Amino acid sequence: MNLFNLDNKVILVTGGGGVLGGSMAEYLLTQGATVLILHYKEQTVTDTVIRLQKVSTKVDGFVCNVVDEESIKQTADKILEKYKQIDVLINAAGGNMPGATVGPNQSVFDIDMGDFKKVVDLNLFGSIIPSIVFGKAMANQKQGVIINMSSMAADRTITRVAGYSASKAAIDNYTKWLAVELALKYGDGLRVNAIAPGFFIGNQNRKLLLNDDGSYTDRGNTIINNTPMKRFGDANELHGALHYLCADASKFVTGIVIPVDGGFSAFSGV
Repeated sequence: MNLFNLDNKVILVTGGGGVLGGSMAEYLLTQGATVLILHYKEQTVTDTVIRLQKVSTKVDGFVCNVVDEESIKQTADKILEKYKQIDVLINAAGGNMPGATVGPNQSVFDIDMGDFKKVVDLNLFGSIIPSIVFGKAMANQKQGVIINMSSMAADRTITRVAGYSASKAAIDNYTKWLAVELALKYGDGLRVNAIAPGFFIGNQNRKLLLNDDGSYTDRGNTIINNTPMKRFGDANELHGALHYLCADASKFVTGIVIPVDGGFSAFSGV
């Protein structure tokens, strides 16, 4: 019995049109899974599915808004009608906004509360709502896996990113809470875990970490100096932890947060 086999699994990826979510989706397709891309922009869904069809024909896409419960419910109905099952939900949708970040010449008192709430809504409720809606289908099946995206900002104080940090810290707690709740009420077939990426270059943080010539910014250098491996991560370096959590190899694992961070969370800076 191959505990790492993903061939018969239907895996949903919210934020599948992003850098990390897209990389995860592509990898899972190479492992034989059926991968469903969820994103709120129709063009992004279309473009992503067309690109991923070059990897595998076992890919599909659905337009939905992860912070809109009715939108998620309608999508769940469509998926269950077409695919009959939901084996894994990966909550990769997330992001940040300038107003929820303390600028170089600002203090916490300059934060835009409207943007702060939007960031919490996307990162926290954008994982809670899909987990509840798709998790109900998993509970009915008596099996299913939910994987959330945490962050180094959840466990350590990362300056400036106030809204993002608050929402990701809540993700850690909710991951553990939901893992306990589902196991106690619905049995050992339901698991909830999270991955906490270290620092990866994406579209949202590129200018914060890299200069136009590819050299590190001051903030980029600070991160590298506090990362024992002395580099940023590559998106494909999340795939091992992701595969493990999706597969039956981790069937007795629930309520954990796996750091994939080049040693950042282990380093005191000394």
